[in-house]
Formats: sequence, C-alpha cells, structure tokens
Amino acid sequence: MQRSELRERAAELPTGPGVYQFLDGDDVLYVGKAVDVRDRVRSYADPRGERIRQMVERARSIDVAVTDTETQALLLEANLIKRHQPRYNVRLKDDKSYPLVQLTDHPVPRIEATRDPDPGATVFGPFTDKGRVDTVVKALRETYGLRGCSDHKYANRERPCLDYEMGLCTAPCTGEIDADAYRDDVESVVRFFEGETGVLADPLRREMETAAESEQFERAANLRDRLDAVESFHGEGEEAVSAQSDERAVDVLGVAVEGDGATVARLHSERGQLVDRSRHRLDAPDGGERSAAVLTAFLTQYYAERDLPDAILCSERPDDKDVLAWLNAEGVDVRVPGAGRESKLVDLALKNARSGPGRGDGLSALAEALGLSSITRIEGFDVSHAGGTAVVGSDVCFVDGSAEKSDYRRKRLADGNDDYARMRELVRWRAERAVAGRDDRPDPDLLLIDGGEGQLGAARDALAETGWSVPAVALAKERELVITPDGVHDWDSDEPALHVLQRVRDEAHRFAVQYHQTLRDDVRTVLEDVPGVGEQTRRALLRRFGSVENVRDASTADLTDVPGVGEGTARTLQERL
Repeated sequence: MQRSELRERAAELPTGPGVYQFLDGDDVLYVGKAVDVRDRVRSYADPRGERIRQMVERARSIDVAVTDTETQALLLEANLIKRHQPRYNVRLKDDKSYPLVQLTDHPVPRIEATRDPDPGATVFGPFTDKGRVDTVVKALRETYGLRGCSDHKYANRERPCLDYEMGLCTAPCTGEIDADAYRDDVESVVRFFEGETGVLADPLRREMETAAESEQFERAANLRDRLDAVESFHGEGEEAVSAQSDERAVDVLGVAVEGDGATVARLHSERGQLVDRSRHRLDAPDGGERSAAVLTAFLTQYYAERDLPDAILCSERPDDKDVLAWLNAEGVDVRVPGAGRESKLVDLALKNARSGPGRGDGLSALAEALGLSSITRIEGFDVSHAGGTAVVGSDVCFVDGSAEKSDYRRKRLADGNDDYARMRELVRWRAERAVAGRDDRPDPDLLLIDGGEGQLGAARDALAETGWSVPAVALAKERELVITPDGVHDWDSDEPALHVLQRVRDEAHRFAVQYHQTLRDDVRTVLEDVPGVGEQTRRALLRRFGSVENVRDASTADLTDVPGVGEGTARTLQERL
C-alpha cells in the first residue's frame, strides 16, 4: 500500500476508539488498537521502524471495528491477535505450567502431584522438577501414610488396598488409623512443604543408616538418593514468597528477549504464598522488540480472558499508557520495585525467564543433537499394563513443541507381560498404517519411545520390518538417559533438547496409563461385585489367569492356588461369574 493511498483510506475512518487490521487479502498482517482510529492509522504513512514499513507495503486493505470504549478496543485487539496470530504482532504462546502438590479438600485428604489442582485444595509449589516432586511425594507417603487414591475408591471400602500392603498408605478408609492420628500426619506433611525439611529428611536419614548397618547397601543407596532429593527440594527463592501480604493476589512478571522471540515468566502468589509459576513464549517479529513492548503484548493477551490480580510487579514498566490506564481502572496496581522483598521476587521471575529457551529453540537444539535437519513433529509411544493384563499402547503427537491432541491415538494390545513385544506391536501398527496410507496424519520427524535400549530395539525392528523410514530414539526413566542408535547419552538436566523429549515422554505415559486404568476399572467392576474378593485378590487373580473369562472357567483347585482365595471364595467366583 502506497503512502498516499494509506492517507486517503485513513481520512475515511472514524475518529473514536476501535481496532484496525492491516490485511493482505484474507491474511491478517497486523492488529492494533487506538483511542482515535483515524489518527493512529494515518501515522502509519510515516512508519517508525523497518518492520512496520514492510507491513504497510504488503498491506492491500484496512479493516476497522469501532468500539464504545478504549477498554473494549484493548480486549478486542488481544482477542484478534490470539485468533489470527498476525506475523507483524508480538504474539503470545502459552507454555505448560509447572507441577504442584495438592492436599485435597476432604475430611481425609489425599496427596498428589498435579498440574490442575482441585477447587478448595491446599496447594504447594509449583516446582521445576517433576521427577523430584514424584520422589518427594512417594517418600512422604511411605513416611506418613497419606492416601493417594481417588475419593471414589476411598469410599465404602471393606478391606485395605494394595497401597496399604506396600506401606504407602495407613488405610484410613477401613479404620486402620484413627482420624486424629491421620490429621497429625497431614499436619507433618504441611510442615514439610512450609519449609521444615527435617520432618521428612530426619526419618529418611535414620532409615538409611539402619539399612547401611544391616548391610542392605542397595536399599541404603536408594534412600540416600531420596534424601538428596528431599534436602534439595526447597530451592532458592521460596522464602521470597512466604511472607504475608495485604494484597490477596499478586503476579510477578520477568521478561527475557532473545533473537526473534521473548519469554515472560509469571509468578503468582495469593496472600503471600506462591501458588503458580509458568513461562510463556512470545514471537517478536523483527527481533528488536524491547522488554517493555513485550510486557505490553503479554498483559493484553494473557489477562484478556483471565482474572486480574490485585497487583502486578514488573521487571520494567510497560510502554503503553492505554494498557496502564486499563489496569488502573480495573483496580490493578502496576509496580516496578527497586529494592526489598518485591525486588527479590522480580529477580526470581527474571531468572525463570532466562532459565530456558522457547519451544522453537528446544526443537532446534534437539535436531542438532540428533543430527537431523529439523524437527517439527514428534510422536511419542508408551505401553501400560498390570501384570500383563489390560495391555494398551499410546501414540501422542507434538507439533512445534505443543501437544496436538486431535492426532493422539491409542490401541489395545495383546495381553502378556513382555514390554518389548508390546512396543514392537504398537510401533508396527503405526508403521503399517503409515506405509499403507491408512493413517491420515503426516509422518513425524521423530519417534520417541518411553523406555530403554530394549524398547528402542523393539521399535526399530518394527520400523525395519515395515520399511517405514522414521528416526527413533528412547528416553529412559530414573536417570533420564537419551538412547539413540549411536549410543546412550546423559544430557544435562537443563538441556533444552531434553526438556522437549521429557514433555513428549510424560504425555505418552499419561495417555497410556489413563487408557489402561479405564480398561482395568471396567474389569475390576465385575470382580468387585464378588463378596470376599478385595483389590489385592483381584490383582492376584488377573495376574494368574489373565482375564475375567479365564477366572470364570478355572477349576476350584486352580482358584484356591491363588493367595487369598479359599474354597468358599472360589465357589462364589464360579457362581457369580
């Protein structure tokens, strides 16, 4: 669009508040808002930067939406940017939140790690290391016996479940521990998360020393590793959010700009307690956006559809007075602290913003590490079962670092306690469909296998048998080793490429376990109707016979070979099934 044409078009526009869009046909190039649309659009005839000059030259038309108020214009701009993702705007990409630990709002609370806490739950965190969170939660359950089951499974139980037998739960469901004693244990767990590391570290240390004295060296080593995780759990910065505040909800924002992108780290505290921490990726089209401009884009796009906090602490002041006026009208105090506790919070947010690159950087690093030209699409595979029964496989998909849930697939696999064979079956199923053109999804750039060398070998066998030429690697749990055809790699825990693989692996595992539990619960429902058969006995029956149908067809002698099944229970099983 020529400057003269732009001025002529601007002269026809309204003078009130609204939103304008520069268009190249149907392609939205840029979205902006203004108190006076005519005046603002006219200013583009003399663009202030190279990015805007290029945008104006490409534009063929201008579309305008008039609003009643400046605030409406602000929110409409944010919505349009999110909807159209114009290439010349700073665009927000939300990232996955960090894990939290919750104690549920129940007379007998359960403890669990989660990214989506229940309403009313007591929440601690968030924490940066999911593996460490899981280790600590398990150690707390082994020490204090807090339940981890759902409220549905907790209700109306007659016998303790397998967690009780394994020492993970004190079975308040059946009265194995009284309510007062359980509440004391819950209070001890709360004290740990509030900073009293010794509540968990001291009993672990005593148990480790006892195991070492008894020459149980493997157990002592496991306890030592668990103790290390516990003692390092309360990391730097937590003390900065422990003090009470008169403001109910405060967000702290730190910005890091690098190359053609930026990262905003957000800390959220309620009544002085940190309850959420997340990192958000924004695209900055000309690579020269200042932090203040990035903050402005984040504020409008992020809070347009979320509840506003009472205060926002920023690493620097946003550069748009309209945004500041909007926040002020909404009762939000925007501050740039210079010293003290609030400054420490901002420093922590900046540290989070700088601690990891965005999705695109992680994918680039992964491609470079694996010797691939580029990686955009990754599919992750995992297998889940219980002793060889209700065996299922998951196939999840990530595109540009984000979960593409419409491309998730799952498959029921043959029963059998052979993880390698089941992984080979799962990958072969995917490969055969791809080669035959029966899978409507594009071929991925990389397959990620949840497991070790055995699982990767089984997957590569399936690829070779079908002739599907797709690179495959595996990510092993515990030590988080990356296994490739060239060898085993122990990448640093803060390696961006590893974080990409971990996200895909964790999602494949979650999706597989979810499907397995659905099938397993369907099977258990039948056996739960049989008097005298508890959860431990059901597990033993399914391990022994493989399916409910085989249990039904078994002889009394075979049934009574299963621990916990007497002749009376065997006859009841045969009658009921």
